[in-house]
Amino acid sequence: MDLNTLRIFSRVAELNSFTQAADQLGLTKGRVSTAVQQLELLVGARLLQRSTRHVRLTSDGEQFLTRCKDLIADAEQLQGMFQPADSGLQGRLRIDLPNTLARKLIIPKLPEFLSRHPLLELGISTTDRHVDVLQEGFDCVLRVGRLADTDLVARPLGAMRMCNLASPSYLQTYGTPKTLADLSRHRLVHYAATLGTQGAGWEWQDGNKVRIHPMRSAVVVNGTDAYQAACLAGLGLIQVPILGAMHLVDEGRLAIVMPDFTAAPMPVSLLYPQRRQIAPRVQAILNWLAQVMAPYLAEPQAEKR
Repeated sequence: MDLNTLRIFSRVAELNSFTQAADQLGLTKGRVSTAVQQLELLVGARLLQRSTRHVRLTSDGEQFLTRCKDLIADAEQLQGMFQPADSGLQGRLRIDLPNTLARKLIIPKLPEFLSRHPLLELGISTTDRHVDVLQEGFDCVLRVGRLADTDLVARPLGAMRMCNLASPSYLQTYGTPKTLADLSRHRLVHYAATLGTQGAGWEWQDGNKVRIHPMRSAVVVNGTDAYQAACLAGLGLIQVPILGAMHLVDEGRLAIVMPDFTAAPMPVSLLYPQRRQIAPRVQAILNWLAQVMAPYLAEPQAEKR
């Protein structure tokens, strides 16, 4: 049974699309379709139910996909058993990273990782939306913030300390807030994944509890770059991880305010699909990302499955 054919089938099944699988794998749609048809003939069962609009797994296909992924991971481990240590890993990796962390911390360190694995091909997505790991074919994602319920494996890395920021021009106009009562005279730049979301508020940690103080907002944004830009423009106060903002404080472009009323540290996690075996290249990028992030985070909790 050809390993490349199994990889093609696995990607089609994850994406529910021959076209998207072909685009991600760099193949023609015809090549992908033929490979799946040949695999079905070989195993003697229909694995995918096709219609003009949808592609979905049959019950046989669901069972086959689970074993298929395990077999691919096992094969990659076997292939690497006797390779020289300096030959590195090979294959494709697709990861999704928060925009700010990718730009300021992770991508600048990538040459070090790729120099050890020159045959790896790394696809990097940087977006503020939460990608669908399975549907979009990602091997792992780095998430900042509290996790919703998920069928993915979550590997907690730690938490980033938060800070409250304002621009000098904003403080000159509205004054410097020092207490929660002062916030009644101030505005907040509101970050919301959906622009229609209401309910801007100042978050701070009160012992083990998280409190929210309602505030006015003149601007609502749905991206981290716009969030920071709005603060720089003097449109309001923001609450962000200190990691991505200290250079602006050091340059005098933003100032820290109300240090005794900061939001709870923001958890950072790696998410990846459930597997009996994790492919060596995926394990390598997981460990490397954890290593890169470690100096900037508080201690992680136990891994959740």
